[in-house]
Amino acid sequence: MPRVTGSASFAIDARAAVRSELGGVERWARELAVQLPALRPGGYAVLRPPRALAHRAGHAWEQVALPLRAAQLGLRALLCPANLAPLAFARNVVVIHDAAPLRHPGWYSTAYAAWQRRVLPAIARRALHVITVSEFSRAELRELLGVERVSVVPGGVDGAFAPDADAGRARAALGLARPYVLCAASHTARKNLAALVPAARALIAEGIEVAVAGGHRPQFAAERGLEDLRLLGHVPDELLPGLYAGAEALALPSLYEGFGLPALEAMASGTPVVAAATTALPETCGGAALLVPPDGEAFRDALLALLGDAAERGRLRAAGLERAAGFTWDATARAVDAVVAGG
Repeated sequence: MPRVTGSASFAIDARAAVRSELGGVERWARELAVQLPALRPGGYAVLRPPRALAHRAGHAWEQVALPLRAAQLGLRALLCPANLAPLAFARNVVVIHDAAPLRHPGWYSTAYAAWQRRVLPAIARRALHVITVSEFSRAELRELLGVERVSVVPGGVDGAFAPDADAGRARAALGLARPYVLCAASHTARKNLAALVPAARALIAEGIEVAVAGGHRPQFAAERGLEDLRLLGHVPDELLPGLYAGAEALALPSLYEGFGLPALEAMASGTPVVAAATTALPETCGGAALLVPPDGEAFRDALLALLGDAAERGRLRAAGLERAAGFTWDATARAVDAVVAGG
């Protein structure tokens, strides 16, 4: 853990920020680790473990070393942006993105689901304040964790996600010679990638691939039968804006999302979005996406119709750009800072 100088009143648990993969939780941790110290110079210390402790091995760091360091610093509050927080520290502000491990434990490894079932209720009850990312998730946390003091702060979109991002560079680096529909999601049961297989089989006849950016995470149950999808694996952060901008559409068939940040990143890139009409996705998309049931037939039909309708693509592109413009990481950081400083 780096040495911290000065008299910071607050600190950020940046364990998720050092992970190589980049999901919504990691994006939150990375952005806040940059935005909050810039917003309040000298006010926030950023506490990071070695990269080797970013995942499962880091639980001991987060539960033992981190609270000791927080106590040494005499913090007014410790911000934990990635669902978990040290139980031994009494002044946590924790961001819990959703309650999926409690609502659907079968989507996760047995050990991970048991760990979440044990620690999440305790973390939420002991926190100074709980932040979540959508009204949907607030309702889930109130029901499943029994916490009432929950603030909603949505995530933001990095300015790199724009219609003029370098699509050619992303295509060349990832070997995407054909037009493609993009899905940005890990290979996990809750992301419901199998619902894209019928679309992939239909679109290949039109010369269009369905490409999935994201890898498998060991704590999640994986999906099978995805051979018809173009699985790109982990995509470097610097290629993502171009990958979004070059897509014919973004497809998000998730069964459960606490927010659904890829929808907004695609909208900011000028890419029309087809999303599942489930959980937080309608709230996040705000009328700027085509919403359909999370099944293979619905996604196949919606994507075929959209790609054949230039006027509808143009309408969704314009609506998406307007929608995404309302979400910035600066606004997210300011809202989080107000909660943290308010205690």
